[in-house]
Amino acid sequence: MQKKLLIILSLLVVITAKAQTYTLSHNATVSVLTIDPGKDLNDAFGHNAFRIKDPSRNLDAVFDYGRFDFEAPHFYLNFARGKLNYSIGSSRFYDFIDFYKWQNRTVREQVLNINQDDKQKLFNYLVNNLKPENKFYLYDFFYDNCATKIRDVLETTSNENIQFNTPEGLKAQTFRHLIQDNLNRNSWGSLGIDLALGSVIDKTATPYEHMFLPKYIFEFFANATFSNSGEKLVKETHVLYKKTKTKADNTFLTSPLAIFGLIGLIILLVTYNDYKKQRRTNWLDVILFSLTGIIGVMILLLWFATDHKATHQNYNLLWAFALNILVLRQLFRKQVKAWFIKYLKFLVIMLCLLTLHWIIGIQEFAIGLIPFLIALLIRYIYLIGYFNKKLLSSKIEHGG
Repeated sequence: MQKKLLIILSLLVVITAKAQTYTLSHNATVSVLTIDPGKDLNDAFGHNAFRIKDPSRNLDAVFDYGRFDFEAPHFYLNFARGKLNYSIGSSRFYDFIDFYKWQNRTVREQVLNINQDDKQKLFNYLVNNLKPENKFYLYDFFYDNCATKIRDVLETTSNENIQFNTPEGLKAQTFRHLIQDNLNRNSWGSLGIDLALGSVIDKTATPYEHMFLPKYIFEFFANATFSNSGEKLVKETHVLYKKTKTKADNTFLTSPLAIFGLIGLIILLVTYNDYKKQRRTNWLDVILFSLTGIIGVMILLLWFATDHKATHQNYNLLWAFALNILVLRQLFRKQVKAWFIKYLKFLVIMLCLLTLHWIIGIQEFAIGLIPFLIALLIRYIYLIGYFNKKLLSSKIEHGG
């Protein structure tokens, strides 16, 4: 393993060292590569890279801005706080393409219609970015990532203004819809995104902002022209590797809808049994209040204690109510305080507000949570009736 790593590092050093001395020949081409989404969540949105090919100089290298180091100090803490640094990296084209063939992901190439000066200027820019003092940048999923870097670098190095024309038939969508188009809505990745990201991503993205996703880099580049000359930005388009069809996995039984449907059913069955016997199953209420409270605290931390802009204004707090942790003691009392019944009514109102937010489009929520949220609402309504009866009985008993 160490030997392989040393070989890869040596190749990268050779590529970088050669790049620093190269003046591109007139045979050189500059391309943008677009890699289709993969199976895993971190691959679900695709990837982009520059390809610099110069047969006269025996150069065929790929530069991309999607590198990060899992072993960097405080990696997970920095990721959670929104302070994760990504970097540019380079590799030999054939190593790059072989990796995505192995992952069975379609790779397309757009050869850019840029002049010799712009080719050299872009190449020099990439080589300069590879320097240790320049290679890192603060990652932002929507505004500064491996896709937007391709667009921004090209705009920076081009001597002529590029006009990114809106592709025909492009439908204006929210940032959330653009993300979810790449995911199965009934998946754990989709649920995590809908749970962690707030209503700020439910605004409609401008056509230009669509290019935070690699597929739209491909589409917008295909329609882009130079403002002065009117010539097309892309000269040629090639499919370098076409994904082979594979059998889709049937994972419904382990999906959020199935799991939360089962949890919701258990809550409803316990509540129905409690209703018939006029009792209250305390362990269920302790779990529900603890779980919703803890999730609420996590959402608040993502909102106020991190630099993640996309986690702001998260109305999942309407069901994941952080104060539920503080009222847990009431569940262990023989007779709850009257204010706790009002608090339960408040929780019901919050769930109704969540539904309203969803209907009018302020924020969309995870569809996998629907069975759980319905069961939670019914449980709260049952608890209001149960505690009201106990409170009334207590008053009659004490002559109140």
